[in-house]
Amino acid sequence: MGALHEGHAALVRAAGSVTGRARAPVVVTIFVNPTQFGPREDFARYPRTLEADLELCRAAGADAVFVPSVEMIYPRGLDAARDEAAAWQLPPAAIEPGLEDRCRPGHFGGVCLVVARLFELCRPGTAYFGEKDWQQLRVISQMVERERRRDATTRRFADLRIVSCPTVRERDGLAMSSRNRYLGAEERRRATALWRAIALARASSPTPPDIERSMQALLEREGLQADYAVVRDAASLLPPVAGAPAESLRVLIAARLGTTRLIDNAGLLDGGAAIRGGGGGG
Repeated sequence: MGALHEGHAALVRAAGSVTGRARAPVVVTIFVNPTQFGPREDFARYPRTLEADLELCRAAGADAVFVPSVEMIYPRGLDAARDEAAAWQLPPAAIEPGLEDRCRPGHFGGVCLVVARLFELCRPGTAYFGEKDWQQLRVISQMVERERRRDATTRRFADLRIVSCPTVRERDGLAMSSRNRYLGAEERRRATALWRAIALARASSPTPPDIERSMQALLEREGLQADYAVVRDAASLLPPVAGAPAESLRVLIAARLGTTRLIDNAGLLDGGAAIRGGGGGG
């Protein structure tokens, strides 16, 4: 949605690193999507830094940047678009976990609507998404898989492949986010509690409920109000069954710090995160 940072640049570089006889062009889309914001969320103040975004895309190797208007994405108007988003047939990851779907009603209808529209307009063969918003990644993956199962005559993006790229973090572990710029200096320090809570979960050996209580307590000590801090099955995002292997589990956190809402996640087993300046990323 713009206000791009090194995590987005890593996605562009990953897309451009594909080798072959006919390298496909790398297209970045930038669109602050009104249908995925709730009435009391930060659509109006969401940072818009188009000139800096274009420079970042150029430096990372993008071949084109698509910056559509609201009228292009939603030609029938925003009211009709919101009705369509509300009626969207959502995949299980968007309605069952009780995570972002519970905290942000209507959010994933808007996400699916705009992503499907961008897929239809750009016709990508491969689309790259960061793992920082893990539930969104699972929702989009399931939406694309559902399309793949449709009859060939009705598929909208039949051969699309979704590629996930690791979260890029600052040196202190904070996941890069466009919303980090909302944070004051003291809030920025306390925001690392999300990454420290993940590290705590990884160092723990009790059951998931014990891990969740420990994470909640750490966040509260740092003055964050947690919407959730949970251990879930990485694929379904549902609570894990007894005896589930650790490699199949993921820690997911959403917490509010002042007026800023932050999210983070990582596999319960260490690995998959890229620290800024330490190589890799997405």
